[in-house]
Amino acid sequence: MSPAPDDGGRALERARALLHPDALRASARTDAGYLDLLPDAGSPRPTAAQHAMNNRLVAAVYERVWRPVWTAAMGANGLSADGERAKAAADLCLGGEQRVLDVACGPGNFTRYFGERLEGQGIAVGFDISRPMLDQAVRSGGGPHVAYMRGDARRLPFDDGTFDAVCCYAALYLLPEPMTVVDEMIRVLAPGGRIAVMTSYGREDPVLRSALRLAAGTLGVRMYDRATLPDAFATAGLTEVAQQIRGVTQFVNARKP
Repeated sequence: MSPAPDDGGRALERARALLHPDALRASARTDAGYLDLLPDAGSPRPTAAQHAMNNRLVAAVYERVWRPVWTAAMGANGLSADGERAKAAADLCLGGEQRVLDVACGPGNFTRYFGERLEGQGIAVGFDISRPMLDQAVRSGGGPHVAYMRGDARRLPFDDGTFDAVCCYAALYLLPEPMTVVDEMIRVLAPGGRIAVMTSYGREDPVLRSALRLAAGTLGVRMYDRATLPDAFATAGLTEVAQQIRGVTQFVNARKP
């Protein structure tokens, strides 16, 4: 059955209800189909990779062309885009009426997938700072369980423990102050909720690690070692921390007790 024409509007209102009151007092706009909490601010573009994420052409071909090429370059060892989405959903234990936050959602390919697994008042909120990416996400549609917001992930506009699941795939290595973003994701995760991250991995071999970091640095991409994210999760008190490494990518998930 096709969703009612105003289902997207109702999803946006449910997402708006999750915002901290201070965020509601901001001059947010919804005329583009998403809630823009930074209507007068542009996106940071200090690196080549961040310039790309704010390019309308890249946003338009992201899911079909850019993401598969980037995934191959990052060495996902045959895990397809569908496989990545399925892994994220499994690691987050998605289903029912959960509230899900997809940080740095880009054009919403993961957000839409998450929304399809929710029911009732469940909501998947795609959160990004790039207008071109969110414009593409809105054009691609979402359904009754998907809404998008534009904001700064270093200061997530939600109360502690707002979400049952929080995801950040293929973006942490691009973000300014990434560990601040990690702290924020953990903060807004509810007790019993799960977090899942996919990001870069710098390998153990020192020569290869140096080469990867040099290449990544040229584009403005961070390379993470094996310990940084699991240690950050453990230090924050998360449990059931699990890590899988594929080529120069790593998948890390955990549960908040």
